[in-house]
Amino acid sequence: MEYRLKSDDLIKTLHQWGRFIKKDLHLIACGGTALTLLGLKESTKDVDFMVPDLEEYKYLAKVLNEIGYKASGFSWRQENDLFIWDIFPGKRIHTTELLESPLQEGHNIFYKKIGKVYIGILNYYDLICSKLIRGKTVDYEDCGVLMNAKSKEIDIEKLKRHYQELISYDVSEDLIKKNVERLLEKLKKDKK
Repeated sequence: MEYRLKSDDLIKTLHQWGRFIKKDLHLIACGGTALTLLGLKESTKDVDFMVPDLEEYKYLAKVLNEIGYKASGFSWRQENDLFIWDIFPGKRIHTTELLESPLQEGHNIFYKKIGKVYIGILNYYDLICSKLIRGKTVDYEDCGVLMNAKSKEIDIEKLKRHYQELISYDVSEDLIKKNVERLLEKLKKDKK
């Protein structure tokens, strides 16, 4: 049986966290979590958030430890919980470092505020590019869903430029430079 987390369950957990968080904190959803909060995916297997402010990240880590979460790298989990919460400090998602902080104007979409916790969703360009850099089948599928749903809001040429600039700092640039073109070709084929 595959376990997946729906947006309602995710928000319930964030409400629980909100009872313990007494300082302003910014959580920016990325990966499949962002698509789930946007209503483009029914659920996600794991939870991905960024905490762009490093002091806020340290504070959140302290709170999570106090309420029974254990960390392994950037992954957090409570005993007997099925779900892993990947929480990335700064402007990094897994091994990808974004060009700008998601806290800068226009780099996240406001979703909800729960107590002191601001919940945003990573902007479409960084969301697509960070998934393309990973390049797994599910990442291409997620990118396609987002691009089809938000086609009027996504400038393809801007996306290409953003991707090329972002990967120019990646050690595997040569391996991943064609991923954006592969995605665009797949989307064209799917429309036929």
